[in-house]
Amino acid sequence: MGDQRTRGQVAGEPAGRQVPRTGARSQGRGVRNAVGAWGEEMAARHLAEQGLVVLDRNWRCALGEIDLVARDGNTLVVVEVKTRRGTGFGSPAEAVTWRKAARLRRLALRWLDEHPVSPLEVRIDVVGVLVPRTGGVQIEHLVGVA
Repeated sequence: MGDQRTRGQVAGEPAGRQVPRTGARSQGRGVRNAVGAWGEEMAARHLAEQGLVVLDRNWRCALGEIDLVARDGNTLVVVEVKTRRGTGFGSPAEAVTWRKAARLRRLALRWLDEHPVSPLEVRIDVVGVLVPRTGGVQIEHLVGVA
């Protein structure tokens, strides 16, 4: 009978199943990335207001990424930033699992291997940034989570 697909339908898929047009998914990611980048900026400002010095942002290696690296006196602080627009899936900080905390510890060691600083200790913090539809931004800073 020939190929009778509708626009957006993939060959071999049942009729009626539509595939998102190119860019539809990336637009959603763009919004999430923008919200995440904004949240990281808010977190960096918060840390600076608390007296920490931000040393690095979005540091990447083969093991993953560290959102923020800061110094708090003689302590190196690896910071995971979680930004959310609502609490439908819990608070932003609740998104950091034990696996993520373990990865952050490994990333902290890798960062120290590549950067000549000599802190007395290393700490993992989580900064949750909540951006509700109404009201102001809420920042939750959890110190020493792992």
